Amino acid sequence: MKELQHILKTYEAIKQAEAKAMLATIVKVKGSTYRRPGARMLIREDGTSVGTLSSGCLEADVIERAKKAMESHDALTVTYDMTSPDADVWGLNLGCNGVIQILLEPLPLSARSVHLKFIATCISEGKSGVIASVFRVDGEFRARVGSHLFLSQDGGVEEDIKNPALCAALTEDCLSAFRSRTSCVREYRFTEGIVEAFMEVIHPPLPILIFGAGADAIPLSRFAGELGWNVTVVDHRPAFLTSDRFPTADVLLPARPEEIGDQLQIASQSAAVILTHNFSHDLQLLRALLPSPAKYVGLLGPSDRAGMLLEKLRETGYTPTAQQLGRLHSPIGLNIGADSPEEIALSILAEIQAFMNHRSGGFLSNHAGPIHGE
Repeated sequence: MKELQHILKTYEAIKQAEAKAMLATIVKVKGSTYRRPGARMLIREDGTSVGTLSSGCLEADVIERAKKAMESHDALTVTYDMTSPDADVWGLNLGCNGVIQILLEPLPLSARSVHLKFIATCISEGKSGVIASVFRVDGEFRARVGSHLFLSQDGGVEEDIKNPALCAALTEDCLSAFRSRTSCVREYRFTEGIVEAFMEVIHPPLPILIFGAGADAIPLSRFAGELGWNVTVVDHRPAFLTSDRFPTADVLLPARPEEIGDQLQIASQSAAVILTHNFSHDLQLLRALLPSPAKYVGLLGPSDRAGMLLEKLRETGYTPTAQQLGRLHSPIGLNIGADSPEEIALSILAEIQAFMNHRSGGFLSNHAGPIHGE
């Protein structure tokens, strides 16, 4: 997310300077690759770039191709086959044994890129969306490589494809991708030819709610900001909840635990982390957060303490459901031997990242098969 935010910021500067640029997007991979579909690189006309598509083996060639494509103003798809014996020619023989297809698109000078504008809107409004990008057209089918269909969270559709049959098929698959929150590639066979498109689900920055503004919350807020997440720190103590202590936080919310329900809107894909070190405050926060839409609720402290809090909740008349307890993580974080506030923050964020992506958080060296899955 941080990389994408940097690309959007750089593009705005390029627009103001009225300079040329190309956007390179990985749209399809097969086998072992460093980056997944959706990875982007913004290329300026002087050959400098923002973002990465590989471990460094593809970028130079992609930039050269992009500089040539800037003159034609046409989008094109480039395929890098690192399974080929000729991979040494490109300096690609670095251990990746896969095929990468990259869509190169010129960014308009006269108007803002609809593609990047759509992504920027999703990020700024905290909403999801889907972009369908056509990257292969074979035969006589009337479609253009680099054309797009955009599906907003409210169901609105915009497109520059101008083909009703293809638009209908893309819209259906975009809706399916939106519901599953999973990007995909689809091939469409028509009488006139074949079209292939990448359906990319655009997720807004992950909202992380940090309850408690103590010393351990400071690195957690800072590290989450480095990941590009949307950070809210909540505490009722003005001396602790300051911009000097949390300069990268997006929101500093002065509120007591019992005020959370009235002052805070909790999104369905958010992560809540309880760091108050206060039993009664934690009790009130659990009462508010467990039935909330928050996807992840983390509680600092040993499992015995969490058990005492849950028992106290039941005594007060609230019994969490099995589904709610499945979202509760206590002790919080991955078991990496964390001790200092910075190490604990790393442990917490790693667990949230793994949980949100349906991963176990174990050693990759123990994982059989492709790292990113097929």
